[in-house]
Formats: sequence, structure tokens, C-alpha cells
Amino acid sequence: MAKLKYFPTLLHGFVGDGRIKAGAEHVVDIFYSANLLNLPLWVTADYQHITNPGFNVDRGPVNIYGMRIHAKF
Repeated sequence: MAKLKYFPTLLHGFVGDGRIKAGAEHVVDIFYSANLLNLPLWVTADYQHITNPGFNVDRGPVNIYGMRIHAKF
């Protein structure tokens, strides 16, 4: 994992308002994939929880939900 101290000027313009209070970013990603009705069709649900996004302790936590449908023809 990259440490913020190696990129102090690169990230300041993109994350946060002013100087960043640096901290470790932690991510949890959970997903489940299911085949529907024995057809060539899969549905995948996804959940992500991110604390200190962008290595900034002043931001987050962030919850991200997603869904994907995959079909084979």
C-alpha cells in the first residue's frame, strides 16, 4: 500500500480541502453471484465499505452498492 508521505503534492489537489490528515485506507468488499433459473444468466450483487477514502481521515466512511447482470448467448 502506498504511503501518503511519498506523494504529498500529488494528492493535495484532488482529495480534501487544504492539507490532508493522512491515515490508512481500509476497504471491505463483499459480493454474491447467483445463476438464475438454470439459464445462462448470472446476477452479482456487490457491497464495498471504505474508511478514510483517499488516505484522508476527514472523509468517509463510504458505502458503495453495485449489481451486475451477465448473460451468455
